[in-house]
Amino acid sequence: MGLVRKADLSVNMNESVLRLQGSVNEADSSDYRVTRTEDAFQELNRKSANLKRILSRIPDEITDRKTFLETIKEIASAIKKLLDAVTEVSQFIPGMQGKQALEHRKRDFVKHSKKFSNTLKEYFKEGQANAVFVSATYLIHQTNLIMLTVKDKCE
Repeated sequence: MGLVRKADLSVNMNESVLRLQGSVNEADSSDYRVTRTEDAFQELNRKSANLKRILSRIPDEITDRKTFLETIKEIASAIKKLLDAVTEVSQFIPGMQGKQALEHRKRDFVKHSKKFSNTLKEYFKEGQANAVFVSATYLIHQTNLIMLTVKDKCE
């Protein structure tokens, strides 16, 4: 940050973090990948990575309304697919406590998905792109929390 200040540059950290998420490879994101080999777990890994990759495109696509609307549709579909994958994986979690922990994470994820949707509606009224970046970053964080919970309860 010192260099940014000295160069008198304007950097939107929320936008930057969101962009960087798209360049994270599998090795860098191993903390958020389940190592179990069953199809349900590998599908969850794919759905999680896909949602984060789509969200990371927002800074590049938000200014092109038509492209951004298509991206929003992709995000909605990816959210649904991730939730379906979480439901599949929950069958593998032993004990009620583990199932409840994952269900709690799932509810939080849904809550943040709804906030993201509301933020998008506000964006189209007010034009506050930064609010969309923040909300998308929270959604990535919630996705990561789901993955950490599954890892904790299943590995």
